[in-house]
Amino acid sequence: MTLPIARETFHPADLQTFVSAGLSVSAGIGGRDHVVYQVMPSEPSIGAVTLRPATMRDVMGIVRLVNGFAVEGVMLFRTPESVRLALSDFVVAVDGSDVVVACGALKEYSPSLAEVASVAVDRRAHGRGLGTRIIQAVERLARKRGVEELFALTLTPRFFEGAGYGVVNRSLYPEKIRRDCLRCPRRIRCDETCVSRMLSGGMSAAA
Repeated sequence: MTLPIARETFHPADLQTFVSAGLSVSAGIGGRDHVVYQVMPSEPSIGAVTLRPATMRDVMGIVRLVNGFAVEGVMLFRTPESVRLALSDFVVAVDGSDVVVACGALKEYSPSLAEVASVAVDRRAHGRGLGTRIIQAVERLARKRGVEELFALTLTPRFFEGAGYGVVNRSLYPEKIRRDCLRCPRRIRCDETCVSRMLSGGMSAAA
């Protein structure tokens, strides 16, 4: 499966990171800092899947899956190093060959607040409920850590609403804005919707 060619700006030092993550990078255009790249993710044979905490052997699979969607502009790029540093926060779904076909992460902002982040499902596994199972696994991890409230920024709010989340104003989460949104390259034209839920009673923060 080959995803459409897309253009983005990176420092030349970043190119090896994307190559090692499964991105095939073509010749540069428009100067040394501009590249055209094409993502060619692996082709897992998706049968029965297993959900489990992520391990070091899953790092490149997570990066490849997330960056396959990032090249389309629907997720943010992740480097292998950023995934390694947060590996204990990730859950994955793997197929019979131990290939990562879905992932998600718990991103903590305080002892009681965290974000459901980096949720991605291989397109050939869509329609099997893996996204919901990943979110539920992230929620179980949040409960183990004592997190009381979860939120997410998403392009598919109806999906999260079906999992018990409610649409809220992102201004309720200044922690997110300060840490991530102000540095996000899409901050000016962000079309993501903020959703949230309380783990204790399952109601959104807007309720």
